Amino acid sequence: MNTPETMEDTLFNRTFRDGEGNIAIAQMPNLPILVWFAATLLALVLKDGNIHRGLEVVAFGSLFTWAWLELFQGVNYFRRSLGLSVLLGAIASQLQWS
Repeated sequence: MNTPETMEDTLFNRTFRDGEGNIAIAQMPNLPILVWFAATLLALVLKDGNIHRGLEVVAFGSLFTWAWLELFQGVNYFRRSLGLSVLLGAIASQLQWS
C-alpha cells in the first residue's frame, strides 16, 4: 500500500484519497447527518403545524451543518465538492420561487 510520502500528487489522489492514502468516498455517518435523517423521518410522520415546521428547521440546520463541515474540513476534493453541492441544494430548497 502506498503511504502518503510515496504517493504521487495526482488529481485522482487529491480528489479521492484521504491523508492516509485511503480512497474516501463514503464514511460512517456523523451526528449532523444522523440528526438530519431522524428529523426528516419524523417530519414525514408528524405533519401537524408547529411540530412539523420545527422538525423541518432542525433537519435543514443539521444538513447545513454537515455540508459546511464537509466543505471546509472534508478529507479530499470529492468530499468537499459533495459538501458544496449539498449546501447549495439545501439553500435552494428553502428558497420560495414566486
